[in-house]
Amino acid sequence: MGAEAGHSGAIAPAPSKPPSVALLRERLASGALDAITLAEAYISRIEAREPDVGAWAWFDPEFVRTQARTLDAHRRAGRPLGRLHGLPVGLKDIIDTARVPTENGCVRDAGRVPLRDAFVVERLKNEGAIIMGKTVTTELAFMHPGKTANPHDLAHTPGGSSQGSAAAVADGMVPLAIGTQTNGSIIRPASYCGVTGYKPTFGAIPRRGILTQSSSLDTVGVFASDPIGAALLAEVLFGHDAEDTATHPEPAPALFAAATSKPPLTPVFGFVRPPGWEGADPQLRDAFNELLEALGDQAFELPLPALFDTAAEQRKLINFAEMSYHFYPYWRDGPDQLGKATSDAIEQGNATLARDYLSALDMPKLLNAALDEMLTRCDAILCPSATGPAPKGLDTTGDPIFNGLWTLCGTPCISLPLLTSQEGLPMGVQLVGARGNDARLMRTAQWLFDWADGASQ
Repeated sequence: MGAEAGHSGAIAPAPSKPPSVALLRERLASGALDAITLAEAYISRIEAREPDVGAWAWFDPEFVRTQARTLDAHRRAGRPLGRLHGLPVGLKDIIDTARVPTENGCVRDAGRVPLRDAFVVERLKNEGAIIMGKTVTTELAFMHPGKTANPHDLAHTPGGSSQGSAAAVADGMVPLAIGTQTNGSIIRPASYCGVTGYKPTFGAIPRRGILTQSSSLDTVGVFASDPIGAALLAEVLFGHDAEDTATHPEPAPALFAAATSKPPLTPVFGFVRPPGWEGADPQLRDAFNELLEALGDQAFELPLPALFDTAAEQRKLINFAEMSYHFYPYWRDGPDQLGKATSDAIEQGNATLARDYLSALDMPKLLNAALDEMLTRCDAILCPSATGPAPKGLDTTGDPIFNGLWTLCGTPCISLPLLTSQEGLPMGVQLVGARGNDARLMRTAQWLFDWADGASQ
């Protein structure tokens, strides 16, 4: 199923409202639903839709069936069940899977088969998840697009670089998926594809066994249909790993319990017009005006200090400098095998001065000092997930200008599929929380998700 799909550009049939991941988990645990029955339903969906959407870099139905049958036998034997028992999960194709290809969206890594699972894959297996397959990524998780199309309109981009993960969840091919974000690669695809995308606090989920693009920025995150599903998956992945110095030996937050609990007070949102707001699609600006009006006293405008105006350039400097280090073998040995965007970024990183790089590394401290004060005045910052609906064409992954700021700061953020363009394309609403306070952000996100669902009835 890895062949290049021929996209028609027609509006794809909108998938029906997906079943609750929490309900699926309960039915799987009780035996009301067998893992093999659920797996077969998703296999059928993939086989029907993959030629158009192109979300999978590697998919083997028999691999899925073998896992499902083993899990069903495990449950029938009365053995303890993991927190994700029987739930299929898609993995971005930069996440190592033992004896299963991981090709990093790159010609040079074609045929690469790791010998060891990444930390997150070990966690998934220990908790009874089914590894559904490897989802398409852009080249080396940067900007050169893969083959995936947007399930809502096949002529439009699904975003990048976790495009396959977002599209697979959006099209009902899998209930859960894992991606990564170095600039906007979780939040933007989630916005374009109309799903929930959650990027935790930097360092919350260990990155061992995942392609390193920028060690100061790379963050593992998840996709689901709603915040509760994202919380269920992410909570399992949080942890400490000695091989990832960004992680810390501390208890994981109770994300699922937070997402399924009622806030003690009605949440208040601080609306931020991020740098680049003037370039946003007029439809997006109008939609946010309507959203703020509907929230009434629960939302107020929160201006960003001028210091934030340079954050995008500082994040880019760090990203490219670290790319030039981590991707040097690709650039040295086969520059003609790299896309122009990837090659240009590495060359810019090669030219970066050490003083400028080290200065940029200090930037998050200054920005977070301001953010910490701002977040004492609201439950979460409210802002757009992207500049508008997904752009037309598969030769772009869209503009990440509304994402990189929060990646640089390392704050948790989540995109909720609450808005729709006149053409029927999704537009995400992004919530940003305080570093380390992921549980509060998840609770606030589920409240807004439910509020919006009720308001639309």
